[in-house]
Amino acid sequence: MKAYVLIRIRPGELSDVVNQLRKVAGVVEASITFGPFDAVAIVDAKDINQLGRIVSSGIQPIPGINETLTCLATEA
Repeated sequence: MKAYVLIRIRPGELSDVVNQLRKVAGVVEASITFGPFDAVAIVDAKDINQLGRIVSSGIQPIPGINETLTCLATEA
């Protein structure tokens, strides 16, 4: 299961947060973005429960993160 986690970050903490995101188990890529969200993390999980644990225990507690929006990816 693949998901995109869109992230809003407090000003001045962007680089630190993205570096921490890259260390989270299950995050396969993390990038700075321009637009309504400051960063995106691509997460790979075996099921919805593991995805929930990665987001709630691995991503959201990172200092500097204000908000996340998880978007599940599907195959066409």
